Amino acid sequence: MLNLPNLFRKKQIGDLLGKKGGNQLKQTLGAFDLILLGVGAIVGTGIFILPGTVAATHSGPAIVFSFVIAAIVCALAGMCYSEFSSAIPLTGSAYTYGYIVFGEVVAWFVGWALVLEYGLASASVATGWSSYLISLLEGLNITIPHSLSGPFNPADGTYMNLPAILIILAISYLLSRGIQESAKINKIMVFVKVGVILLFIIVGVFYVKPDNWQPFMPFGFNGVLAGAALVFFAFLGFDAVSSAAEEVKNPQKNLPIGIIGSLVVCSLLYIIVSLVLTGIAPYTDLNVSNPVSFVIQLVGQDWIAGIISLGAVTGMMTVILVMLYGGSRLIYAIARDGLLPKSLYKVHPKRKTPILNTWLFGILVAFCAGVIPLSKLAELVNMGTLLAFMIVSIGVINLRKNKDIPSGGFKVPFFPVLPVLSFLACLFLISQLSITTWISCGVWFVIGLIFYFIYGRTHSNLN
Repeated sequence: MLNLPNLFRKKQIGDLLGKKGGNQLKQTLGAFDLILLGVGAIVGTGIFILPGTVAATHSGPAIVFSFVIAAIVCALAGMCYSEFSSAIPLTGSAYTYGYIVFGEVVAWFVGWALVLEYGLASASVATGWSSYLISLLEGLNITIPHSLSGPFNPADGTYMNLPAILIILAISYLLSRGIQESAKINKIMVFVKVGVILLFIIVGVFYVKPDNWQPFMPFGFNGVLAGAALVFFAFLGFDAVSSAAEEVKNPQKNLPIGIIGSLVVCSLLYIIVSLVLTGIAPYTDLNVSNPVSFVIQLVGQDWIAGIISLGAVTGMMTVILVMLYGGSRLIYAIARDGLLPKSLYKVHPKRKTPILNTWLFGILVAFCAGVIPLSKLAELVNMGTLLAFMIVSIGVINLRKNKDIPSGGFKVPFFPVLPVLSFLACLFLISQLSITTWISCGVWFVIGLIFYFIYGRTHSNLN
């Protein structure tokens, strides 16, 4: 017979913080590393692809307001994440926080949603990366066979997106070598990416025509809100910073700096880029897959457009890296609790990374990126993320009541108003998603609950 109280059994914070063992992750990351990790995760598809399509079809030049709204929602959730990560510096992100505050079945639900977020986000960004790479190679007179350049679609003559598969496997290999090595590569790629964006802003600002900002809000405020629900995808990744908790030096101080700092940097970049983008060309012309390089080509700066394409290829690689990293550390945390097979929790004795789960996650994501068309699944990624944000936002209120938490660390200001606002803002953005997304997400959660009741509940460490 089903024992309902057992479904909501919780982890004890004191036991977790005092837990030591042979499977510890190595603490090597500082605050600056975390900001770069966050910028690496956030700045990618959201700045190189999304602004054009959202401006053309939803927001117009007022996409700048869409970015501001999405940034405010993420900032509210980011403060809640910061308090959790400061109080409970453990890997697993929202999954671990849910386990401590709400209990096992809610934690599994959140963890399952986050696996969807990290997996599909990595796969969809790899698909976008592949498009930019193919375009870049064609400019150098190098052609990838059409049959190997897209998802499985015999009618269109494509059977496999080979570049997307190869980049996922290459980054999985890098992650299996160790987080310090991955962080170094991420740091270099983030500097290249931000440099390219600043180049676009500096050059593009001289070609801005204020007339292109009229009408500023062609689709009305509803268009701005619909645009916010879509560009929310552009901010995904800051939560992956909290997945690094056990590999951070002085996590109580450095994790909040990493989460909030990366959000501030990315919000500023998005707002300025979207203003320059819609100022150079009319919003009606921006419904293209490479809007940033497209508008620079319009003004005759082809060589800069080439550099921007190179920056986009580099930039998306960092997003894939951090999303795959977040997914592997999430699986590590769930397996440590017994809800997934223990083999996924094993850490390499020398490299101190969970190699098996890194490769397993990478191979599954590579399959999705190479075979399944992911253009319609960005909303599904948003759904999983927003659910996790809601759990974390409302969970902070319960967290404050727990007297076992060490004092000090970051605290959400204007408590409990901001956590409640964060919860309601996420709920509102979810209501903007399509019914198809709700149905698809429902199917994913049913599959997850079946797995939990068949395997997770009986193998849980809390039995």
